Amino acid sequence: MGFVADQLPDLLARYGYIAIAAIIMLESMGLPLPGETTLVTASIYAGTTHNLSIWLVILAAVAGAVIGDNIGYWVGEKLGYRILLRYGARLGITERKIKLGQYLFMRHGGKVVFFGRFVAVLRVLAAFLAGVNCMHWTRFFLANLSGAILWAALFGFGAFFFGKAIHRVTGPVSLAAIGIAVVGILIAAMIARRHESQLEDEAEKAMPGPLRRP
Repeated sequence: MGFVADQLPDLLARYGYIAIAAIIMLESMGLPLPGETTLVTASIYAGTTHNLSIWLVILAAVAGAVIGDNIGYWVGEKLGYRILLRYGARLGITERKIKLGQYLFMRHGGKVVFFGRFVAVLRVLAAFLAGVNCMHWTRFFLANLSGAILWAALFGFGAFFFGKAIHRVTGPVSLAAIGIAVVGILIAAMIARRHESQLEDEAEKAMPGPLRRP
Protein backbone atom coordinates (compact mmCIF):
# COMPACT_ATOMS: atom_id res chain seq x y z
CA MET A 1 0.00 0.00 0.00
CA GLY A 2 2.83 2.39 0.87
CA PHE A 3 4.55 1.73 -2.44
CA VAL A 4 1.41 2.47 -4.44
CA ALA A 5 0.80 5.66 -2.43
CA ASP A 6 4.37 6.80 -3.13
CA GLN A 7 3.93 6.13 -6.85
CA LEU A 8 0.52 7.82 -7.11
CA PRO A 9 1.74 11.02 -8.83
CA ASP A 10 3.50 9.00 -11.51
CA LEU A 11 0.58 6.60 -11.93
CA LEU A 12 -1.88 9.47 -12.30
CA ALA A 13 0.40 11.28 -14.76
CA ARG A 14 0.82 8.16 -16.91
CA TYR A 15 -2.56 6.45 -16.73
CA GLY A 16 -4.95 9.12 -15.45
CA TYR A 17 -8.53 7.94 -15.05
CA ILE A 18 -7.60 4.29 -15.67
CA ALA A 19 -5.28 4.35 -12.64
CA ILE A 20 -8.03 5.89 -10.49
CA ALA A 21 -10.62 3.30 -11.49
CA ALA A 22 -8.18 0.37 -11.24
CA ILE A 23 -6.84 1.20 -7.76
CA ILE A 24 -10.30 1.82 -6.32
CA MET A 25 -11.64 -1.31 -8.01
CA LEU A 26 -8.87 -3.49 -6.54
CA GLU A 27 -9.35 -1.96 -3.08
CA SER A 28 -13.09 -2.67 -3.31
CA MET A 29 -12.24 -6.31 -4.12
CA GLY A 30 -10.35 -6.57 -0.83
CA LEU A 31 -6.76 -5.67 -1.71
CA PRO A 32 -4.93 -3.29 0.68
CA LEU A 33 -4.66 -0.34 -1.71
CA PRO A 34 -5.18 3.40 -1.03
CA GLY A 35 -8.44 3.92 -2.90
CA GLU A 36 -9.57 6.94 -0.91
CA THR A 37 -6.12 8.55 -1.09
CA THR A 38 -6.12 8.01 -4.86
CA LEU A 39 -9.48 9.78 -5.19
CA VAL A 40 -8.35 12.70 -3.03
CA THR A 41 -4.97 13.07 -4.77
CA ALA A 42 -6.52 12.92 -8.25
CA SER A 43 -9.13 15.51 -7.28
CA ILE A 44 -6.43 17.85 -5.97
CA TYR A 45 -4.58 17.50 -9.28
CA ALA A 46 -7.80 18.28 -11.12
CA GLY A 47 -8.16 21.48 -9.10
CA THR A 48 -4.52 22.64 -9.30
CA THR A 49 -3.04 21.38 -12.57
CA HIS A 50 -6.21 21.07 -14.69
CA ASN A 51 -4.70 17.98 -16.34
CA LEU A 52 -7.67 15.98 -15.09
CA SER A 53 -11.39 16.75 -15.14
CA ILE A 54 -13.00 16.53 -11.69
CA TRP A 55 -16.16 15.11 -13.26
CA LEU A 56 -14.21 12.31 -14.96
CA VAL A 57 -12.24 11.70 -11.75
CA ILE A 58 -15.49 11.15 -9.85
CA LEU A 59 -16.91 9.03 -12.67
CA ALA A 60 -13.77 6.83 -12.67
CA ALA A 61 -13.98 6.48 -8.88
CA VAL A 62 -17.64 5.45 -9.01
CA ALA A 63 -16.97 2.99 -11.84
CA GLY A 64 -14.04 1.42 -10.00
CA ALA A 65 -15.98 1.16 -6.74
CA VAL A 66 -19.07 -0.39 -8.33
CA ILE A 67 -17.15 -2.86 -10.51
CA GLY A 68 -14.88 -3.93 -7.64
CA ASP A 69 -17.78 -4.34 -5.21
CA ASN A 70 -19.77 -6.38 -7.71
CA ILE A 71 -16.82 -8.71 -8.19
CA GLY A 72 -16.56 -9.02 -4.40
CA TYR A 73 -20.30 -9.73 -4.22
CA TRP A 74 -20.00 -12.40 -6.91
CA VAL A 75 -17.09 -14.11 -5.14
CA GLY A 76 -19.02 -14.08 -1.87
CA GLU A 77 -22.16 -15.49 -3.49
CA LYS A 78 -20.51 -18.14 -5.67
CA LEU A 79 -17.70 -19.29 -3.38
CA GLY A 80 -18.26 -17.93 0.14
CA TYR A 81 -21.77 -19.36 0.46
CA ARG A 82 -20.73 -22.80 -0.76
CA ILE A 83 -17.72 -22.86 1.54
CA LEU A 84 -19.94 -21.99 4.50
CA LEU A 85 -22.38 -24.77 3.65
CA ARG A 86 -19.60 -27.32 3.23
CA TYR A 87 -17.17 -26.39 6.01
CA GLY A 88 -19.08 -23.99 8.27
CA ALA A 89 -20.17 -26.70 10.71
CA ARG A 90 -16.51 -27.43 11.54
CA LEU A 91 -16.20 -23.83 12.75
CA GLY A 92 -19.47 -23.85 14.65
CA ILE A 93 -21.34 -22.04 11.86
CA THR A 94 -24.53 -24.09 11.70
CA GLU A 95 -27.30 -23.78 9.13
CA ARG A 96 -29.33 -21.81 11.70
CA LYS A 97 -26.48 -19.28 11.96
CA ILE A 98 -26.17 -19.05 8.19
CA LYS A 99 -29.91 -18.41 7.98
CA LEU A 100 -29.54 -15.79 10.72
CA GLY A 101 -26.91 -13.99 8.61
CA GLN A 102 -29.26 -14.04 5.62
CA TYR A 103 -32.08 -12.68 7.78
CA LEU A 104 -29.98 -9.81 9.16
CA PHE A 105 -28.76 -8.88 5.68
CA MET A 106 -32.33 -9.09 4.41
CA ARG A 107 -33.33 -6.50 7.04
CA HIS A 108 -30.23 -4.29 7.24
CA GLY A 109 -28.05 -5.22 4.26
CA GLY A 110 -28.74 -1.99 2.39
CA LYS A 111 -27.43 0.09 5.30
CA VAL A 112 -24.30 -2.05 5.62
CA VAL A 113 -23.49 -1.74 1.92
CA PHE A 114 -24.29 1.99 1.69
CA PHE A 115 -22.41 3.15 4.79
CA GLY A 116 -19.68 0.57 4.29
CA ARG A 117 -18.30 2.69 1.44
CA PHE A 118 -17.33 5.39 3.97
CA VAL A 119 -15.58 3.09 6.49
CA ALA A 120 -12.20 1.59 5.63
CA VAL A 121 -12.87 -1.72 7.38
CA LEU A 122 -16.24 -2.28 5.73
CA ARG A 123 -15.23 -0.89 2.35
CA VAL A 124 -13.33 -4.11 1.57
CA LEU A 125 -15.80 -6.50 3.26
CA ALA A 126 -19.36 -5.25 2.77
CA ALA A 127 -19.78 -6.48 -0.82
CA PHE A 128 -18.32 -9.91 -0.06
CA LEU A 129 -20.55 -10.31 3.01
CA ALA A 130 -23.58 -9.24 0.97
CA GLY A 131 -22.83 -12.03 -1.49
CA VAL A 132 -22.18 -14.63 1.21
CA ASN A 133 -25.49 -13.77 2.89
CA CYS A 134 -27.38 -13.88 -0.41
CA MET A 135 -28.53 -10.27 -0.35
CA HIS A 136 -30.71 -9.71 -3.41
CA TRP A 137 -28.49 -8.29 -6.14
CA THR A 138 -30.87 -5.46 -7.09
CA ARG A 139 -30.94 -4.17 -3.50
CA PHE A 140 -27.18 -4.59 -3.26
CA PHE A 141 -26.56 -2.75 -6.54
CA LEU A 142 -28.78 0.22 -5.66
CA ALA A 143 -27.23 0.61 -2.19
CA ASN A 144 -23.75 0.12 -3.61
CA LEU A 145 -24.21 2.59 -6.46
CA SER A 146 -25.74 5.32 -4.29
CA GLY A 147 -23.03 4.89 -1.65
CA ALA A 148 -20.28 5.03 -4.28
CA ILE A 149 -21.71 8.18 -5.88
CA LEU A 150 -22.03 10.01 -2.56
CA TRP A 151 -18.57 8.87 -1.38
CA ALA A 152 -16.85 9.89 -4.64
CA ALA A 153 -18.69 13.24 -4.77
CA LEU A 154 -17.96 14.17 -1.15
CA PHE A 155 -14.27 13.33 -1.20
CA GLY A 156 -13.77 14.31 -4.85
CA PHE A 157 -15.36 17.76 -4.73
CA GLY A 158 -14.01 18.30 -1.21
CA ALA A 159 -10.44 17.79 -2.40
CA PHE A 160 -11.09 19.73 -5.62
CA PHE A 161 -12.30 22.85 -3.78
CA PHE A 162 -10.20 22.68 -0.62
CA GLY A 163 -7.02 21.21 -2.09
CA LYS A 164 -4.31 19.86 0.14
CA ALA A 165 -6.09 21.01 3.29
CA ILE A 166 -8.37 17.99 3.02
CA HIS A 167 -5.38 15.67 3.64
CA ARG A 168 -5.19 16.99 7.19
CA VAL A 169 -8.82 15.99 7.67
CA THR A 170 -9.13 12.66 5.88
CA GLY A 171 -6.40 10.98 7.95
CA PRO A 172 -7.94 11.61 11.39
CA VAL A 173 -11.46 11.11 10.02
CA SER A 174 -10.51 7.75 8.51
CA LEU A 175 -8.89 6.63 11.77
CA ALA A 176 -11.94 7.76 13.72
CA ALA A 177 -14.21 5.94 11.28
CA ILE A 178 -12.20 2.74 11.72
CA GLY A 179 -12.44 3.10 15.49
CA ILE A 180 -16.18 3.68 15.32
CA ALA A 181 -16.59 0.70 12.99
CA VAL A 182 -14.63 -1.61 15.30
CA VAL A 183 -16.63 -0.47 18.34
CA GLY A 184 -19.87 -0.81 16.39
CA ILE A 185 -18.97 -4.32 15.25
CA LEU A 186 -18.08 -5.35 18.81
CA ILE A 187 -21.33 -3.94 20.20
CA ALA A 188 -23.35 -5.58 17.43
CA ALA A 189 -21.58 -8.89 18.12
CA MET A 190 -22.36 -8.65 21.84
CA ILE A 191 -26.03 -7.88 21.17
CA ALA A 192 -26.26 -10.66 18.60
CA ARG A 193 -24.64 -13.15 20.98
CA ARG A 194 -26.98 -12.17 23.82
CA HIS A 195 -30.08 -12.49 21.68
CA GLU A 196 -28.79 -15.12 19.27
CA SER A 197 -31.43 -17.75 20.02
CA GLN A 198 -34.26 -15.22 19.72
CA LEU A 199 -32.88 -13.85 16.44
CA GLU A 200 -32.47 -17.36 15.06
CA ASP A 201 -36.13 -18.08 15.87
CA GLU A 202 -37.12 -14.84 14.11
CA ALA A 203 -35.04 -15.86 11.08
CA GLU A 204 -36.73 -19.26 11.02
CA LYS A 205 -40.17 -17.65 11.07
CA ALA A 206 -39.20 -15.25 8.29
CA MET A 207 -37.57 -17.97 6.17
CA PRO A 208 -39.16 -21.29 7.20
CA GLY A 209 -37.97 -24.63 5.94
CA PRO A 210 -34.55 -25.86 4.84
CA LEU A 211 -31.73 -23.41 4.19
CA ARG A 212 -31.91 -21.94 0.71
CA ARG A 213 -30.82 -18.93 -1.24
CA PRO A 214 -33.39 -16.13 -0.82
